[in-house]
Amino acid sequence: MATIRIPTPLRSYTGSQAEVSVTGDTVGAALNDLTRQHPALRQHLYADSGELRAFVNVFLNEEDVRHIRGADTPVKKQDRLMIVPSIAGGR
Repeated sequence: MATIRIPTPLRSYTGSQAEVSVTGDTVGAALNDLTRQHPALRQHLYADSGELRAFVNVFLNEEDVRHIRGADTPVKKQDRLMIVPSIAGGR
């Protein structure tokens, strides 16, 4: 099973788990399994349109999936995904 690293601000929606094991052959399927296991997380990751929110970045083994095949990026059992929310602000 692949694992998804959960950022600290979202861990309250995963029962304080820093990593969650997921199934799925693609990044999209893995994220769907994550939100199936932890439904309260869905609204923080996905817009009403069903697309990942613009400020949610997903990395597969340290590579941004937007530079691979996005949600269609293949995932293997030993892979690690990381959700990295964008941080903005300041002057």
